[in-house]
Amino acid sequence: MTERNELSHRLAAAGQEHVLQFWDQLDSIEQQRLTQQVTMLDIPLLQTLVEPSGLHHDWSNIANRAKSPSAIRCDSTENRFSRQEARNQGERALRLGKVAAVLVAGGQGTRLGFPHPKGMYPIGPISKRTLFQVLADQLRAVRRACDAIIPLFLMTSPATHEETIDYLTANQYLGLDPASVQVFCQGTMPAVDVHTGRILLEAPDRLSLSPDGHGGTVAALARHGSLKKMEQLGIDYIFYFQVDNPLVSVCDAEFIGYHILAGSEMSTQVVAKQEPGDRVGNVVEVDGRLQIIEYSDLPLEAAERRHPDGTLVMWAGNTAVHVIDRAFMERAQSEAILPFHRALKKVVTIDERGEEVVPDHPNAIKFERFIFDLLPSAKNSIVVEVREEEYFAPVKNPSGASKDSPNTAQAAMVRQHRRLLRAAGAIVSEDVCVEVNPLFARDVSEMKLRLASGVCIDGPTYFASVEK
Repeated sequence: MTERNELSHRLAAAGQEHVLQFWDQLDSIEQQRLTQQVTMLDIPLLQTLVEPSGLHHDWSNIANRAKSPSAIRCDSTENRFSRQEARNQGERALRLGKVAAVLVAGGQGTRLGFPHPKGMYPIGPISKRTLFQVLADQLRAVRRACDAIIPLFLMTSPATHEETIDYLTANQYLGLDPASVQVFCQGTMPAVDVHTGRILLEAPDRLSLSPDGHGGTVAALARHGSLKKMEQLGIDYIFYFQVDNPLVSVCDAEFIGYHILAGSEMSTQVVAKQEPGDRVGNVVEVDGRLQIIEYSDLPLEAAERRHPDGTLVMWAGNTAVHVIDRAFMERAQSEAILPFHRALKKVVTIDERGEEVVPDHPNAIKFERFIFDLLPSAKNSIVVEVREEEYFAPVKNPSGASKDSPNTAQAAMVRQHRRLLRAAGAIVSEDVCVEVNPLFARDVSEMKLRLASGVCIDGPTYFASVEK
């Protein structure tokens, strides 16, 4: 059987033979590229996904059954464990080398109007440190404080992989030991025509492929040998976070400690929503299991439900920060726990003549997985609330947007650092821009060692790294 016949036979079962319609016009390199893409397709899975009944969630019904999740709240006196207990437990796990950091950085900064991987965005209010550098400095500070090597597993996408590698190399891995950093690429899924379910072509020799979502982390970690490497290193816990939040407390000991004390397989960090329609995932309890309902799937009447005291039933907003047991991640991969979701998108494609078609309305279905869909399968899952002003300022929208933009994130960083300086006894007025590198001081106690009480900061100031 010739190579073309083998591919045709493979595609015929799913009615996707059109993928090869330009085969005879391709040179050997182009044929090889297309062959590789077709060979990597999971045809039976794709057949299931394109069926109208293949994916369906009755979100209205799920939302009607949803309850507020029990949670470790910021101001509660009824939490199961004290903050100090949790902090001690988390610090112990970090010192013993039981924790790995997994950073998801697959997004291209198109929504920002930034033509590079989002992690390269210069977010530092004064320093102009990139998102990558801000997060790497946090990890370095935790490593220094705990005197431990905390390996970093950084997930890219096909669109960001090479540029991310080049950036890390050119910047000496942001001060991290390259031996403790593993960069790996997430998988892809083909986009299909919204009406026919036929795979769309980006070019005569290329399928229209897109990243398989942040839930693709699970399969990618396994495929690239990262889960096995974690096991060899004695890692028990994975601190999962995304690149777009400069306020995330990387490898936060308290959060890790709550996870361990609760015997949780997957824990979720949340902030209290300010409004029913806040554009965050809603962490809820459904039939005794934690689950997240995306804001786009949540019916308005369900979002507005309140308790008798006026508080929102669906109050817990997902920050996309989790602690996950490595053993649970391995089980999730072997049992294929994560489902796919459909998303209607505009996808540039080619027609039967090979000419480019730029759609003016959604013409394609993309398939992606979400990491939070692991929650219902995890044992003893817990929710831990943090204060939004201290932990959550995502960068999603372009500069000038009123929410979740570089401007709002930088303002949140400055406010956070003013609070830190003031708590250590410094005098900082409201109109002064300040930025504190965690390698200068991670907390109030470290800041008191660096600055004399009563010092007045009267101009823009960046407190840079202090190496030990």
